[in-house]
Amino acid sequence: MTNKKSSSRLNLEDLQIYLQRQFGGLDAKDPSLWPVLPRVLLYVATSMIVAVVLWFVVLQDYVAELETERGTEVSLRADYQKKLLKAVSLEALKKQREQVQQYVLQLEKQLPSKAEMAALLSDINQAGLGRSLQFELFRPGQLVVRDYYAELPIALKVTGKYHDIGSFAADVAHLSRIVTLNDLSISGNPKDTNVLVLEGTARTFRYLDGEEIQAQRKAGSTKPGASK
Repeated sequence: MTNKKSSSRLNLEDLQIYLQRQFGGLDAKDPSLWPVLPRVLLYVATSMIVAVVLWFVVLQDYVAELETERGTEVSLRADYQKKLLKAVSLEALKKQREQVQQYVLQLEKQLPSKAEMAALLSDINQAGLGRSLQFELFRPGQLVVRDYYAELPIALKVTGKYHDIGSFAADVAHLSRIVTLNDLSISGNPKDTNVLVLEGTARTFRYLDGEEIQAQRKAGSTKPGASK
């Protein structure tokens, strides 16, 4: 036991002496003259410091850029999936577009031109006369011009029997051109209890010709605040 204790003491003393020799009297100005152990420790410490500096100074920028690119990748994948769905359903969308265009053409055919408005007003008047109604008022109002069509309100006041008024409304609804009846009110006639009075506004529409559309666009572009 005594030999072992003395041996361990000698080893510790030898190690202490070795370390003192390795690290004693080091010249800080010229590390190349240092013994092996201090030089190795210096290299390790320097490498660790350089790695830490690179991580916090240089690599952090690359980490932020990497996260940005990952976010861009997610958005691009989502955009790609949307475009892929559109590409898959392209033929169906084309068919729907053709159906909408046909529907729009049908509606445009129901809109009279400027020259046909007089004939349409006559058709509305004849629809009432054909049902034995008496027109007390049939007054076209001010034409309201929209982007691609014009709207003409007509103030109406007719008298007649209940069923005749209903048939007149049905006849107007079945005209080849679009005519709507708005703000209708039906009241009794104090002079004749068998007769009712219908008041309201008939609205009809016509499409604008090329010159009118250009004039409308020009008027819109000259309004204050219009985009140039």
